[in-house]
Amino acid sequence: MSQDVRQLEPSALWNKFADLNAVPRPSKKEERVIAFMRDFGANLGLETHVDEVGNVIIKKPATPGMENRTPVVMQSHLDMVHQKNADTVFDFNTQGIEMYVEGDWVKAKGTTLGADNGLGVATIMAVLESTTIAHPPLEALFTVDEETGMTGAMGLKGGLLTGGILLNLDTEEDDEIGVGCAGGIDVTATRTYKEEDTPEFKIGFEIVVKGLQGGHSGMQIHEGLGNANKIMNRLLFDGFQNFGLRISEIDGGSLRNAIPRESKALVAIDAMHEDAFLLELNLLANTIKRELSTTEPELDIAVSKSETPEAIMDLGVQEGVTRALYAALNGVYRMSADIPDLVETSNNIARVLIKDGNISIGCLTRSSVESSKMDLANMLRATFELTGCEVEFSGDYPGWTPRMDSPVLKTLTTVYETLNKDKPHVAACHAGLECGILGQNYPDMDMISFGPHIKGAHSPDERAQISSVQKYWKFVVEVLKAIE
Repeated sequence: MSQDVRQLEPSALWNKFADLNAVPRPSKKEERVIAFMRDFGANLGLETHVDEVGNVIIKKPATPGMENRTPVVMQSHLDMVHQKNADTVFDFNTQGIEMYVEGDWVKAKGTTLGADNGLGVATIMAVLESTTIAHPPLEALFTVDEETGMTGAMGLKGGLLTGGILLNLDTEEDDEIGVGCAGGIDVTATRTYKEEDTPEFKIGFEIVVKGLQGGHSGMQIHEGLGNANKIMNRLLFDGFQNFGLRISEIDGGSLRNAIPRESKALVAIDAMHEDAFLLELNLLANTIKRELSTTEPELDIAVSKSETPEAIMDLGVQEGVTRALYAALNGVYRMSADIPDLVETSNNIARVLIKDGNISIGCLTRSSVESSKMDLANMLRATFELTGCEVEFSGDYPGWTPRMDSPVLKTLTTVYETLNKDKPHVAACHAGLECGILGQNYPDMDMISFGPHIKGAHSPDERAQISSVQKYWKFVVEVLKAIE
């Protein structure tokens, strides 16, 4: 299937993408892709360096005649989000991504595609390998662990790079030039509880929420997509109120930066309420599906009888945690008052795991305003602490403040208008980009972000538009030529 991708134009970029996607590269397990990139640079005879946290830096001299132009850093991250459909058999630690072409799109078989940010990586590789593309002095920066902590960008020391301009190739709309982004913080609530033996008069049921689209918890948080953890909690809350439902286990969501698509719960109810429980829960499930019918047409809520679980949660803890999950904000908290249509602050309730006497709830809170980010994080802290949880803040990273007088922004805007006879959309985004972090050690670097059209990032529906990649590639080539 990847052979079809290799036949696409621009062939230099798509072939590098196919090479990259053959290398397993989930976040925090990038050893193989680091070695792959190090060998790539060395085989080209270019100066190649791996820093102490795993970032790969490859330097290429300027094209003859362009030596005195501003050195440029081209930057993308090596890791990818590893999400798959429940019925897809795939091991991200050992397998390469299985790609195929469908119309104007490149897709993957039941998994994330890795276009985020593999297309950016492949772009830089193609430029480094090219003998015909004109460019200033280049420094290629391939960071690690962007998707689950941005530790690569955080660990990059000052003084390793000399470039005055940074081109971040990690946005997902080909008519957009990014000038700012949100910061983020992980909010994690945990506690233990005493398990109780399940009474003999109770019977077991499994509840499964699936078929949701999922997606990027920053870029798509405003789209009204279903959150499997919130839907599951709504079902469980109703079941307890009406039928004495008791929770044995919940396993919902996965990564913080992905809107949760699936959740599974094992519960017990009073046997005498079986018929009424099934009727009521199915009525509620149909109500939820009608509410979300426009945004989530494939939502499936299944209730099936199972073996009665041996143990259930302590009743008081169950009441507290279900109420806390009901109260905890998920979605948009505040829209920007300064930038039209920009989400300022949001939260994604990404992960709920309750099992064997332990509760863990993971959120990712984002904002382009630091004080608003911490305001929402503290609201979540207070919500979960009220039910006896310990709450930890971690992975805090800054946003990237827009600089509208940026010289490189003017260059890119001019090139875009010349190529496309239209104005680009200059915008800040609600995703977390590495520019804000990199700017801490390189405060004088003029930064900009752009990329091709990618849909469904952070979900198995991720796909890259072929015609957009062609448009984007021409833009990259002309931008490198135009930088003074």
